[in-house]
Amino acid sequence: MDDIGVLMTCPMFGYLEAELEKRFKLFKLWQYPSTAEFLRESADSVQAVVGNTKVGADAELIGSLPRLGIVASYSVGLDKIDLRKCGERGIRITNTPDVLTDDVADLAIGLILAVLRRICACDGFVRTGSWKNGDFELATKFSGKSVGIVGLGRIGSAIAKRAKAFGCKVSYFSRSEKPGTNYKFCSNILELATNCEVLVVACSLTQETHHIINREVIDALGPTGILIDIGRGPHIDEPVLVSALTEGRLGGAGLDVFEKEPDVPQELFGLENVVLLPHVGSDTLETSKAMADLVVQNLEAFFLNKPLLTPVI
Repeated sequence: MDDIGVLMTCPMFGYLEAELEKRFKLFKLWQYPSTAEFLRESADSVQAVVGNTKVGADAELIGSLPRLGIVASYSVGLDKIDLRKCGERGIRITNTPDVLTDDVADLAIGLILAVLRRICACDGFVRTGSWKNGDFELATKFSGKSVGIVGLGRIGSAIAKRAKAFGCKVSYFSRSEKPGTNYKFCSNILELATNCEVLVVACSLTQETHHIINREVIDALGPTGILIDIGRGPHIDEPVLVSALTEGRLGGAGLDVFEKEPDVPQELFGLENVVLLPHVGSDTLETSKAMADLVVQNLEAFFLNKPLLTPVI
């Protein structure tokens, strides 16, 4: 398969790059002065695109690659891929579900604990020597809290399972009620936010879920509520969130994703009730390798005319 052209849209896991280079003719888009220059030189050579949550495959790129047959996403999210354009052209799409579920769910719980128990502020308290001058102030308990989850898919369900282990009352909002669960279903997100103390965003990013966390939702969560986002940055109206946190209308937030990554609102930097992470939900060695293997296996299956392992379309 070393004559099959595969385009990687941006730097990713080194292991993935190495595995692709072993099997295919790999083009690294970021090594070219511009996308336009790459397309002039090599558009006809590309039969597959590997993208991720930073740079996927938009309509312009898809339309510029006449031999493109598959887009393999090194992520579970598909918001950086033009699904409609791929469908029109008959281009296959794969992603990497399941293998990252545990890591993202673990991180969601970690963020909840970090915000409520003020773990980062405690760390700073020790490092700056402040402990010598007195004890740290009291934090907030997690066990037994009411937890609301936006989106009860693979990741949302894994978060719910972990929250239940902490004795939490779990409720959720999604497009439809999920059969076979004991969690309370809320028919709208305002009902969910009103009746929980911790709200976790774990849904896919679509037109319907863009800014699903708006001022109404944040106000419903209230000055003692905690917002956790391990989904996508645009799920939250970020300026509204910043205002709520700085004005004390929201109790705290744990954020792994942002609207304009890697740019983060500087107003958040000085807030001790906010924990900020650089979009690392699935970034463990074990999961990154499993995701990379799945990308490679899907590409191999496609070019060998075998069934795809994790097809989207």
